Formats: sequence, structure tokens, C-alpha cells
Amino acid sequence: MLDINLIISNTQYVHDALLKKGFDVDFSNVIQMHNNRKELILKSDELKTEKNKLSASVPQVKKQGGDVNEIFAKVKELNVQIEKYDKELKTLEQDINNFLSPLPNMPDDDLLAGGKENNKVVKEFGKKPEFSFKAKDHVELCENLGLIDYERAAKLSGRGTWIYTGMGARLEWALLNYFIDTHIQDGYKFILPPHILNEESGYTAGQFPKFKEDVFWLEGMEPKKFILPTAETALVNLHRNEILKEDDLPEKLFAYTPCYRCEAGSYRTEERGMIRGYQFNKVEMFQYATEKNSKQSFDELVEKACKLVENLGLHFRLSKLAAGDCSHSMARTYDIEVWIPSMGIYKEVSSASNANDYQARRGNIRYKDKETGKIKYCHTLNASGLATSRVLPALVEQCQNGDGSVTIPEVLRKYLGGIEKIYPIKK
Repeated sequence: MLDINLIISNTQYVHDALLKKGFDVDFSNVIQMHNNRKELILKSDELKTEKNKLSASVPQVKKQGGDVNEIFAKVKELNVQIEKYDKELKTLEQDINNFLSPLPNMPDDDLLAGGKENNKVVKEFGKKPEFSFKAKDHVELCENLGLIDYERAAKLSGRGTWIYTGMGARLEWALLNYFIDTHIQDGYKFILPPHILNEESGYTAGQFPKFKEDVFWLEGMEPKKFILPTAETALVNLHRNEILKEDDLPEKLFAYTPCYRCEAGSYRTEERGMIRGYQFNKVEMFQYATEKNSKQSFDELVEKACKLVENLGLHFRLSKLAAGDCSHSMARTYDIEVWIPSMGIYKEVSSASNANDYQARRGNIRYKDKETGKIKYCHTLNASGLATSRVLPALVEQCQNGDGSVTIPEVLRKYLGGIEKIYPIKK
């Protein structure tokens, strides 16, 4: 949620910031509503003050033998008018909220305007693998190695799904364990959140109302519930409507969940296999931070995500996204993009993002500043640490050998009983 006070005090700045994301917003209507709200509050407060004075005078009038019925009649009239103003205030506040809720977060000042065309690569790790043999794509490799069963997954569930089998399931679990162990060693708290969330959770995360159609809703449930598209949606709601202690920040969390995304119609022909699906596994990092430590928290999340891919020995790049390519709720995003040789492109395996106070305003998540004693909104940050559905394809493609085998990255071998290579299954 954008700060209405910032919109009022610096309208042009907010307008220009949102324009960098492609949103040309006219704030004149919401400013007028805000001014009307202030006038109503003033009128209501004046009536409440008058009412309190009248009510306080009742004992004295009684003591003097006066008639209090006239006072009670006046108080009744005031209550009717106050109730009328309160109803108008409630309607105005809802209208203001309805205007602000769909608006995206403002991008940080240093981000370029526009979309993907203005993303900037800020780092590359390693070199693109070169093969002295005809390299296979991850679909063929996973089938030959007996890692994935696409045919039976389609029978069970349809398009956009897969089944990990045998060594595939073990390799997937090894990746997840490697991520989890790393985060625990780095002092992050492990969370296993529910997968079914209420509508307010999606609103706080900033996914609703804009992306309500991109999640799976559970029919027949009241209040309405949906299946989480990412653990971030759960983690950002842990402290909804709470005031945290500054000494407890930054609070560093991570969670493992499957992720469920509808994204109807978004599947392209080149995104075969595991590149895009309705369900995939992900370990998500998350931080609640203060305003002054927000940048440090962001840098830490980016570094951690990069380190996870580096330790797997995979070639990747780090890209700073332009304003229009940042997600709706985020002020800043860096993508960690791994190289998929068969596709000849990079695919995102982690997005490290800073929402600043946008999500915290929606969820009323605050902390008390030690120096000033003021209540401030937290900054919320997240990064995949990591999503496996693109790491595994990149791993098998980049680590493939001429005999059809795949070399296991060293950091994963302890989770696989010391296995160094996976060989094609005999048919």
C-alpha cells in the first residue's frame, strides 16, 4: 500500500515513480476524498466534544434541580449526526482503500524505467559449458536417467506437472536439504507454514486484488481460502497487525513449501519439462527489517542466493531489473538466472526483492524505533533460496557427460550416500 500522506505531500514524485512501472495514475480524485475525510473527522470530533460537555453537565444540572431532558434530547440529536458522519467516513475510507489497493509499489529511485529491455546484468559466475559431444536437453536426460516421469504425471494431473522417481526424487530432496542446511548454518529460522491461506494473506502480500486469478482457490470454503503460490505469502503475514521490537530486527526466516500457481495460458512451447509448472518446490528466504537496515538485508539475500548457485558449480548471471519488470509489490528486484544450454537462454531461479514498507502498510506490520519511540512500518524482503524446478534442469544439462551420465555437484553428494554420478538406466 502506498502512503497516502506521501501522495498528498509529493504527488508529482509518486506519479513519476509509478510511471516508471508503466502506471499513469491521476491522484486528484483520491486527494479530494482524503480532504473530504479530514473535514468529516473535524466535524465529527466537534460534535463529540459538544456531546461530552453536555453529558458531563448532567450531574451538575440534577444537583441544581434543573431539567435534564433537554440535555438528553440534544445528546440524542448529536448521536444521530455523529452516526451519519461515521457512516460517511467509513464509506470514504473504503473508497480511498479501493483506489490505493490495486496500485503497485513505487520502484527505488535508481531503477531504470521500462521492462525487460532495460534490465542490467551486474555479475556473471563461471562460463557457459562447452561440450565435445552432442548435448541433450533436460527432458531427454531426465527420462534416460530415470529421474522424471512426465507421461504418468500427465495421466495423473495433466499439463504442467511431473513426477520425481528414484534418483530424481533423491536428487530433488538433496537440493532441498542443501538449501535448508545452508540457511540454518547462516542463522535463519526454519518455518513450515500452512499451504492453505485466507484472502487477507494474499492482500497483505500485495498479490490481491491484481493477481487473484493466478492462484488456486478452494471452492465451498468460507471465508475464502487459496493455496499459496509461494512461501513469501505466508511469511509476510506472520506478524500481521503486530508491533515488533527493534532489537528483534532483522528477523531472518526461511520456509520450504511446494508452490502452486495457476498462470493459465502462460506456458510457451519452449518451456517443456520442468521449466514452468503448476506445482514446484521452493525454499524461500524472508526478512523483516528496519528502514535503516533494509539495504543491508537486501544485499545479504542477494549474496546468499548467488552463493547457493555458485556452490553447485553452475553458470549463472545476476540481473538488476528495470522498474517495469519488478513484481507488483516490490520496489527493487535482482534476478539470479541460471543458464539452460538446450534453450540457449538464462532462466530465473531466484528473485531477491525488497518491498520497502509497501507490504507492511497493507498488513499493519510495525516496530518501535528505539531512538525516537515512534512506531514505524517494517521493511519486508524475500528471495528464493532456491526454487528447484529450474535448478535441476540446469544441473543435469550443465553437468552432463558424453556417456549420458550426469556428475553430481560435490555439495550434494553427502545427501546421496556419496554418489558422484547418475548413469542412464538400462531398458
